[in-house]
Amino acid sequence: MSDTDSIIRVRGLKNQFGDQVIHENLDLDVRRGEILGVVGGSGTGKSVLMRSIIGLQTPSAGSIDVFGETTIGREETEAVEIRKKWGVLFQGGALFSTLTVAENVQVPLKEFYPKLKPALLDEIAGYKVVMTGLPANAGPKYPSELSGGMKKRAGLARALALDPQLLFLDEPTAGLDPIGAAAFDELTASLQKTLGLTVFLITHDLDTLHAICDRVAVLADKRVIAVGTIDELLALDHPWIQEYFNGPRGRAATDAQERIARSAPQHDEAGVTLAKPQAQRR
Repeated sequence: MSDTDSIIRVRGLKNQFGDQVIHENLDLDVRRGEILGVVGGSGTGKSVLMRSIIGLQTPSAGSIDVFGETTIGREETEAVEIRKKWGVLFQGGALFSTLTVAENVQVPLKEFYPKLKPALLDEIAGYKVVMTGLPANAGPKYPSELSGGMKKRAGLARALALDPQLLFLDEPTAGLDPIGAAAFDELTASLQKTLGLTVFLITHDLDTLHAICDRVAVLADKRVIAVGTIDELLALDHPWIQEYFNGPRGRAATDAQERIARSAPQHDEAGVTLAKPQAQRR
């Protein structure tokens, strides 16, 4: 894979808090246009890795390139142009409780484009709110007036405010019921395809991994031990990978995706939908 295919390139990353080493010699490439799922056990530093990439955590060692630009050690003024190209949905949405949904969406717009007129800010915010599946009347509401799923969508609307090329999602379906989680997965896949996004997605949701992720990166032993499709990961004999993907929940997620695939319409080479064979009468 050439460097031009990698929108994120991490090499030799080390993150340490006091005597506790979270990452040691971690390497990772995120390909342009893919949805990369990031998984790992508790304490493996999934969120720390994301925070390192977006500049909220300064690593002890290593290098991080995003869009071909080094992000570690850059002056704030130098990092602005890179930061404009990504959006972040933190766990729980991380909305400002004293701002309305529309005002939350406007925060990055005001930060990077302070001269935008209020009318245009309102128009952009309204568009982003509707884009993420929220009703138009959600804009004037405060986070306390929203359900958990609506908060996630509002946070996503804010993450998309600057029309980013790269989207970071930290546990986007955590706390959602299965129907809400599936709807958010569908929304993520649709936006990724429509907007041409690259998505870095931290999750523990096996259904999400099966449904929308092109590849999965596994964090263990203080580094990324494997990256690949779920089928490729299942071929590895690492104990955590086998326990995670072949455990009861992993098998249930696999079975669910197989049922979905069997029930999906089949098409011929010309794209014509084929009729399903009818069961024979006894």
